[in-house]
Amino acid sequence: MTYDEVVLGRRSIRGYKPDPVPRGLIEEILRLAMRAPSSMNTQPWYFHVITGEPLDRIRAGNTERMLAGIPQSREFRTGQPFTGRHRERQIGVAKQLFAAMGIKRDDAERRQDWVMRGFRQFDAPVCVIITYDRELADSDDTAFDCGAVANALVNAAWSRGLGAVINSQGIMQSPVVREHARIPDEQVIMKSIALGWPDDSFPANAVVSERKPVEEAAVFLGFDR
Repeated sequence: MTYDEVVLGRRSIRGYKPDPVPRGLIEEILRLAMRAPSSMNTQPWYFHVITGEPLDRIRAGNTERMLAGIPQSREFRTGQPFTGRHRERQIGVAKQLFAAMGIKRDDAERRQDWVMRGFRQFDAPVCVIITYDRELADSDDTAFDCGAVANALVNAAWSRGLGAVINSQGIMQSPVVREHARIPDEQVIMKSIALGWPDDSFPANAVVSERKPVEEAAVFLGFDR
């Protein structure tokens, strides 16, 4: 694929085939992702790549704790709930997904099941947990770098025929993730990325989220026109 084909063609994948992903292919993707820009070359990121039984234990633990009403314990700060245009965009993509899946507004059971998919890492065969050193927790550059490498990772995966979705639900029960992914105490859990071969029969995988136009996002100064 060309760069444009990767960027314009990539979608967030929320339904996966059960087929395993070779470790060598994941290593190849990580090598590409780690060429992402890094502030002063600090490269703060770590990747905990999980499949099989350890991932099943994380799925089960996340689900049990959430259904039991245990408050989320995400380690990376969440900030205030979205409002205004940001909330509108959040609702907009949810409407796209629910429409694709045929989930009605009053269908509480299916809406709940959809939410729980996130805590199950979308049933993907692989989950990548991104962490960084706790000593860097006060640095906004660290969060910026980890975001850059996550973006590079999902694009590299797409270029190799794999799908991915970056999500926070999968790491909201951090004690479960930390235990079964064997994450050291000196690292902060930031994000999870579900990874695997896309299931083309899963309706939500066809959803292309809307993007605001360049005219709304960018300000140009000093140009002739």
